[in-house]
Amino acid sequence: MSQIFRKLQGGNLEVFKFGMYVLFPIGWMYYFGTNLDDRFATKGFWPTAEQSHKIPLDKEEIDQELTRMRMVDAMKRERRQAAEAQAQAQAQSQVAQSEQ
Repeated sequence: MSQIFRKLQGGNLEVFKFGMYVLFPIGWMYYFGTNLDDRFATKGFWPTAEQSHKIPLDKEEIDQELTRMRMVDAMKRERRQAAEAQAQAQAQSQVAQSEQ
């Protein structure tokens, strides 16, 4: 080991350091830059074509989608109103119980 250090003096040390300065980043980029699909891929991360949205293009498709969206909004509104009415009824019953 000490023979290696004796050889790495002066100009040889500078050549060795320069080689490390050049080869280390190249090796790092080669390691992380090759085979990226297998090394860093997460299976099922991106949605498939069946799972993603299909944009309606025809007038009929747009009308059907608007109708569907309005129905979903109406159902959500009815659920919200029913939950609010139930919460209000519970609050009134608690107030009535606390007054007695």
